[in-house]
Parts: sequence; structure tokens; C-alpha cells
Amino acid sequence: MKRTSRFEPHATTLESRPDGTLLYRSTKPLGQVVERTGDWLHHWAAQAPDRTFLAERSGAGWREVGYAAALDMVRAIASALLARGLGPETPILIMSGNGVDHGLLSLAGQYAGIPTVPVAEQYSLIHGAHGRLRHAIELVRPKMAYVVDAGQYAEALKLDALDGIEIVASRTAGNPAVTPFEALLKGDSGVDVDAAFNALTPDSVVKLLMTSGSTSSPKAVLTTHRMMCTNQTQLADSLPFLREQPPVIVDWLPWNHVFGGSHNFNMMLANGGSLYIDDGKPVAGLFDRTLENLSLKTGTLCFNVPVGFAMLQQALMADATLRRRFFTDLDLIFYAGASLPQDIWQGLETMAMEVKCEVPLMTSSWGLTETAPATMIQQEPTDRSGVVGVPMTGVTVKLVPDSDMRCEVRVKGPNIMPGYFDDPAKTADAFDDEGYFITGDAMQFVDPADPNKGMRFDGRISEDFKLLTGTWVRAAQLRLDMLACLAPLAADLVITGADRNQIGVMILPNMSALKAGGYDLVNQDGALVCRLLQGEIHRRLAERAREISGSAARVSRAIVLAEPASMPEGEMTAKGNLNFRRILTRRAPLLERLYDDADPAVNTV
Repeated sequence: MKRTSRFEPHATTLESRPDGTLLYRSTKPLGQVVERTGDWLHHWAAQAPDRTFLAERSGAGWREVGYAAALDMVRAIASALLARGLGPETPILIMSGNGVDHGLLSLAGQYAGIPTVPVAEQYSLIHGAHGRLRHAIELVRPKMAYVVDAGQYAEALKLDALDGIEIVASRTAGNPAVTPFEALLKGDSGVDVDAAFNALTPDSVVKLLMTSGSTSSPKAVLTTHRMMCTNQTQLADSLPFLREQPPVIVDWLPWNHVFGGSHNFNMMLANGGSLYIDDGKPVAGLFDRTLENLSLKTGTLCFNVPVGFAMLQQALMADATLRRRFFTDLDLIFYAGASLPQDIWQGLETMAMEVKCEVPLMTSSWGLTETAPATMIQQEPTDRSGVVGVPMTGVTVKLVPDSDMRCEVRVKGPNIMPGYFDDPAKTADAFDDEGYFITGDAMQFVDPADPNKGMRFDGRISEDFKLLTGTWVRAAQLRLDMLACLAPLAADLVITGADRNQIGVMILPNMSALKAGGYDLVNQDGALVCRLLQGEIHRRLAERAREISGSAARVSRAIVLAEPASMPEGEMTAKGNLNFRRILTRRAPLLERLYDDADPAVNTV
């Protein structure tokens, strides 16, 4: 199978220290880094003034903003913000999702030295999630807040936590207390915006990015020009085709998250690319909009989560015209989140070969909000998912191995955060005595004899637990194995068994798959019961158990949950990740039922 040759081969060194730790690095030096994100905007406004930078749907087509127009608007907005007295200590809260005005406001803040704080739009639109919005407001103390539509966000805008904060909206819904976004676009000629821009340094804070809060209250990560600018150089060092032609993406990944808002957004800005905002999502009722958008515009790069690629694969298989448009100019397929199921991987490869007789680089990377995010990347072709690759240029990865060569990962480099906003204690706890950021993630080498083969993600250290027998359970990898075992019945699941004799699973069902399968489900006090479904789960668990030796990976019991994961209750983050600890705590009675052999809702093997 022919694969694209436009990639940078892995080249690493691995230093072993007397204390057993390993230092893992790229042998390639870090390329040239600009000092400020505004330097990219100035460069492309001069080099490609009319090229589309940002676009969003408008009627039957797109509202497109070119680089020169974007620079003019960013400077005008920046002057209006400075005229209001905003500065490094007065951040701007962005409450709504991706959009052209959102992007321009964020860049204007970066241009003027005013941090922006994008938060998940669900925090404003879901009544039960307003507590998370309130937490963010009280933590960062903004002086301005932006929403795209004051009518759509009316309930959230009534929160007393927003009293005294100027509200700006692209659509005011006739509310005289709301400042129209157009007022910012008028600028203020009395402000020296050049002086403000020239006063910026690489260490100026441009964003406060909220962590997911999957294990504690969300923290605000101090994100600097240096972090974001370095990360784009690192990405281009690893993926040289980014510099060869301007990339194009049609992308839905949310900008309140570091991957969508820093990785993807800045990848377009740094390389003179075009970002077409996909207002669809890989969920029922919204994915049709994604397909409509792709029928109008396709990209050279495609970023998505595994469930998004699964839905896209089915659509591409059914539509030859869309399949041809999608793959013709595609250089990269990049999956984020959990490993891409191998059947989806192979299906995408097969269709790419059919259309263009070669396979785009299919890859992933690893990083966190605190690392800007990309820190390791699989930058050369591989034939399987789950590999996160090797250290990027300018980064040192410190590996602390256990007896099985499962390594705790710590990192140091110019893309690593200086700390958490207004929280010196958590900042101090986040770094070891050598200044390495303690990620809490674990990895293993793909081939211990060849570090150039890279590493694969092996879960969060905090998610591992012991059975009563003292056997360690690696919950993250086991969860992926069980999702494959129970596909498509399980949309997600939680591994259980801490301080118990057996491993169990609490299954969050894929209701559309169950309905299509004809399962007649009955809700019994929070658990779904169906003899046919229980029989199928039993068959799969028993078949898997015959192939598993040892208790560390043998799943012996299962229960299907009737209630989906709740964001307002903290069971799910804004990124869609499960908060396992919160689910186990909130549903403690169901956890006890899971280990009751007499309960009719429990399936045992």
C-alpha cells in the first residue's frame, strides 16, 4: 500500500540515568520561532492579503474573512479594548462556541496583551452547568464577556456573577444593555495600538485555558505567546508539508479546548492556511450539518475524535462523490482522544487508496492543556492506531519506568506552561525538583529496543487500581479493550474493581445501536435490563475470558446504566470525557449492585 512520502522520519536519543530515569529527545533542533501570534497575522496579511483565513456558514455559503481584512479588524478591536482600560489583569470571558467574531476577538486580545478565557458553550446553554460557568467567572474575574447571540445566551447573562461586566454580542437581540460587536470594530483612533503590540514579549499571557476538571475543580492554565508560537514551529518541524502549501481544514473541534483553539486554529494562522468552521458535530441531529459543510468545502487536513471518524466513514462509504472530494487533496488524518478503532483505520485507508492511490499520513500526538498541547507526535506512517510517537523538537521527555517498563511521563520545554492562574500551590505541585511538568500519564515503548518506533499511551496513573488480591489493573488500556469487545452496544464504560475481588464494567449504552438491534429495554432503578441484551453481553465477556489469562484483565461482571453521563452533575467534561471518579461516587448504589450476584440487572461470567 502506497503511503504519502511527505513526512519527517523519527530521529531520537534516549539517555539512561543512574537513578533509572530516561531522557528522551529529538535529535533535530527546534526551528525558528516568532515572538507573537500577531507576527503571523502581519506576515500573511502582506504575503496573501486576499486568502481566506476564517470562514463560517452564512446562508447557503460562507462568510469568509481574508488575512488583510482580519488584521484590520483585529487592530480596530484591540484599540477599542485598550480604550476601555483593559489589559493583562482584566481578561475577556468568551462564553459561546467557534465563530469568526470569536476568533477575531481572541486575536485582538493577543494583539493588545489582554488574555481571553474561552469556556465551553455548554456551561452557558445548559442550566445545570451554570455552576461551572460561575466557577470560571469567580476564578478569572473578567471585565468583559462575549456571546454570539444575547438572545440564545439570555439565561446565562442573567447570572449575578456577571454583574458589572460589559457584555458584548454579535447579535444583541434588542437588549440595550449589551454592546454590539460592531462597536468594537469601529476602533478608537486615540489609542496607540502599535505601542501595545510592540510592548508584548514571548512571555506575555494570551489565554487562560480551563482544564477539563475531570478529577477536581477546573484550573486556569497560563498560556503565553512563547508556548503557542513554539508549538507551531514544533509541528511544522515534524510535518514539513505544512510549510509547502497552505493547509485547509473544515473543523468543529471547540476553541475552549487547547486542541481546537490553539493547535488547529494556530496551525492555520502560522502557515497561512484557511479555517472553515464546521457548525456541525459528530452527534445525532448535528452530523448532517457536517456533511453539508463538507459538500461545500473539504480540507487538506482532517482532525476528529474516533466517534467522528466512525460516523464520517459510514457517510463516505455511502456517497462516492463526497468520498472523492474528501480524499483528493487530503494530506493528513489526525485522530484525537482515544485510539481509533482498527476497523475504522483500515476503512479510511481503503477508501483513500481507491480515490488517490495513496494513504494520507494517519497519525496522532500527545499533550495536555499545560503543554500547548503537542509534545510527542507520530510523524511517520504506521499501520495501527494508538501510537503517540516521539518527542517534538525542543522538548525533553523524562520517563520514570516501573518494573514492567511502563513509564510515568514528565516533560520540559518552551511549550510548557509557566503555571496555573492565581494558584501558586498547585503550580508548585505540578513540577518536580528538576522543573519537569508532572503529567500523570503513562506510556510504553512500541519497541523497547528501538526508541525511534515511538511510544504508545498507557493511561493515567491515577486511574490504575489494585484488586483485593494486590493485582494492579491498568484501567485505561482495559477500557479501550472492553469498548472494542462490546462495540457497538457500549457508547462508553467505566472500569470498576478497586479493593474488590473482580473487575467489572458499568456500561453507558449506545441507545441507537440497541434500538436498531431490537432490544426491549426495561429501566430497573437506574439499570437497563433485557434478557436478549444480557445474553449478548454474557457471550462476549465469556468469549473474551477464554482468551485472557490472569485477573488483571479479566472482566467478570457488567451492568448497563439507564441514565447517560450528566455534565451538570460533573460526570462528563465539556470535551465529552467521562469523569470516572464522579460516576462511581454519584452512582455508588449501582456500583454495589454490580457486585451483588443476586441482582437481576447484573451479568456475571
